[in-house]
Amino acid sequence: MNRVRTEQRLGWLMAGPALLLMLAVTVVPVLRTVALSLERYSLSAPGERAFAGLGNYREILTGQDWWRDLSSTVILTVTSVGLEFVLGFALALAMHKVLWGRQLLRTVVLVPYAVLTVVSAFAFRFAFQPSVGFVGGDFNWLGETWSAYTVIVLTEVWKTTPFMALMLLAGLVTVPGEVYEAAKVDGANAWQRLWRVTIPCVRPAIMVALLFRTLDAFRIFDTVYIQTQGAVGTETLSFLSYRFLIRDLEVGLGSAVSVLLFVCVAMIAAGFVRAFRGAS
Repeated sequence: MNRVRTEQRLGWLMAGPALLLMLAVTVVPVLRTVALSLERYSLSAPGERAFAGLGNYREILTGQDWWRDLSSTVILTVTSVGLEFVLGFALALAMHKVLWGRQLLRTVVLVPYAVLTVVSAFAFRFAFQPSVGFVGGDFNWLGETWSAYTVIVLTEVWKTTPFMALMLLAGLVTVPGEVYEAAKVDGANAWQRLWRVTIPCVRPAIMVALLFRTLDAFRIFDTVYIQTQGAVGTETLSFLSYRFLIRDLEVGLGSAVSVLLFVCVAMIAAGFVRAFRGAS
């Protein structure tokens, strides 16, 4: 018993500094943001700072900007993550099955993920630029809502599909080969082995990959900022927070949007965790 307590005490002593550091860089800023969201505070008129309670949240949730940007964020998230999952799973299967040049293939596939998001956003922006880029000819892809969505989604898919493939590959390598051999003996074809053996066995990896990418995609900002500046209906929730805080200098409203975005992300994470527990 004393040995267990000694080990527990040693564990807390070793992990304690890191835990305190994590709390300092996460909890404190979140609490500060919550406090600012309860104030009517604008940097253009700092002398008029006053407590507003839930007034900022009421103004945001009863306005059109939040719901419009929420819809845009959901569309971009669902579309990009869905495409990334399909392509990533195909790449993971290819990297897992290939025998010759496996290391080279994995290296090449991971190259886009090593490119900075800002760089990839600029690259796709120039590629779809009218009369200058090599895609689309004279059509202004970033001037219409549907085509701007297409460019943004393609940028996200190109950049982060390797991450999805890597996560799914980690799940595929844990599936025992004997399971596939048994399925073959039972007469299962390739399609049946995929649906009844591969996918059920890698379900935990699928859930983790979808969780990470959904949380990341829901907070999309840099690609939208570089390619459209939130124009033609492509403004997202993160961009809305930026617009209030940086452009309009409305600290209270911007902080309220950030808190609401945090709540949305927490709800998404809780939903994935519940789904993961139900599937395991």
